[in-house]
This record gives sequence, structure tokens and C-alpha cells, in this order.
Amino acid sequence: MNRRSALKQMFIMAGGLMIATSCDFSPKSPSIQLKTISLDKGDEDLLAELVEAILPKTDSPGARELNLHLFVMKMLDDCTSPEDQKTFLAGLKAAEKVKGKPLADQQAYLTGLPADDNFFKILKRRTLQGYKNSEYVMKNKLKYELVPGRYDGAVKMEG
Repeated sequence: MNRRSALKQMFIMAGGLMIATSCDFSPKSPSIQLKTISLDKGDEDLLAELVEAILPKTDSPGARELNLHLFVMKMLDDCTSPEDQKTFLAGLKAAEKVKGKPLADQQAYLTGLPADDNFFKILKRRTLQGYKNSEYVMKNKLKYELVPGRYDGAVKMEG
């Protein structure tokens, strides 16, 4: 073995150790990595139930099936002010009383919140935004035309 291959293998092992130690494989960690907010697996499950209460499964997939709770988590982490993040996390903590309850109870809880409740505003806005931009909606619900669109050469001009 020469010095180059020994150094190369040593750097590969050091890099592998650094990557392995930075990963969190605990069962309580959320599915996606968040930078500024701290949510665990239980919070993620509750959020999945709440977005499903907003957009339940019908003939089209529901919010949980489309993973909209992950979208809400990422948008909350990246695109929400620290004050709104604190408000949302407090609202999520208060919503734990409906965790695991039937869909009707969760919907009743959400509709019973005040109209100016910031938690519900953020949750609803981000859920709907994620749904409108989901692959399912883009492929199955919207008719997409390439730019510049359809050409209609037989349009009458008034003049």
C-alpha cells in the first residue's frame, strides 16, 4: 500500500464518519430536516391529521396522502417570521387535544377557532398552497398549455 491510497482511504473514512454523525436516526425525529423550528415525530403526525381535516380524502387524494404536512412544515421553517412561528407552534401545542380523534372532531376544532387566529390562517393558507402546487393537481386537475398557448387564426376584429 502506498501513501496516496492510505491518505485517500483515511479521508473517505473521515468524511463518512462526519456524515454519519450528523444524521439523526432517532424515531422521534421528523421526516424532513428543519433549520429554525423544532418539531418531533408526534408534532408531524398531529400536523398530518390537521391538514387532512382541512383537505380530507374523497375521490381525489387527501392532504396526508399528498404529504402536505411536510410542505407546511418546510414553509413554516423557511418562509414564516419568528413571531408567527412561535404563534403557530403554540397553536399546534393547543391542538394536541384533538390528536387521534375522529375527522369530524378535528374539523369542528378547526372551525371553532376564532377567525383571526394566526395558527389556523397559516395552516390553511400553506395547506391550500401546497395542494394547488402539488403534482397531483398539476397533472390531473389543470390543463397546461405550453407558452405561447393556442393559436386561433380565425378571430374577428372589430374596427
